[in-house]
Amino acid sequence: MIKPNAITRLSTLIGDLNQQAIAIDKLNTCNKSHWLIENNNLFSSVLFKTQSDCFVPYVTETKKRLEELSRLLQTTLANTNKEEIAKESLAQIEQQIAAIMNALQANQSMHQAAQLSFDTKKRVRAKAAKARQSKANEQYSKLAKTVLLNSHQLYQQLNEHHEFERRLMDMVQTRQQQLNHCKANQSSKLSQEVLALHQRLGRCRKAISTIERNIELSEKR
Repeated sequence: MIKPNAITRLSTLIGDLNQQAIAIDKLNTCNKSHWLIENNNLFSSVLFKTQSDCFVPYVTETKKRLEELSRLLQTTLANTNKEEIAKESLAQIEQQIAAIMNALQANQSMHQAAQLSFDTKKRVRAKAAKARQSKANEQYSKLAKTVLLNSHQLYQQLNEHHEFERRLMDMVQTRQQQLNHCKANQSSKLSQEVLALHQRLGRCRKAISTIERNIELSEKR
């Protein structure tokens, strides 16, 4: 039998989650990297009917389910399945609340990964613009003195890094898709994996830039 104070406790918890969701949704809309993950549902359709990239609609759905459960418990009609339905509904509500809490906690990690991707694209655009306008400088001259590999070895190294970059991009896309459709208790781990992959991708692209400069200097020599 579901105790009345259980409904009160959950109602208070949902109220707190709603306040957190409002604040985080507002913060996300001000985050330039949010556009990279917007229009993706935060939870799977198995757990929520709601489809949104904001938290408040999911909290609202959970609140409505709790209100429906409260009305069910107040009915006096004889129903042999009433208690079973109520217990099942309560379990689903608790699962939704746990998922929202985990997702709110993982929000920062998820946006850090998106921010890394955003910054990487920004750097790539800046580098392309600078490359069209800049000339060889002292750094290139210094690197020329340290080049130890011949052109063939450098091109082989460059091809290997491009292949590594391609695999990393595929892995990032796969993990991001898994994150968009995963259960709440898996989101934190997947967010960390996405973040780590973006960091590896950044290091790979930095190495590619160095190899490209070394090739240019080697051929000039």
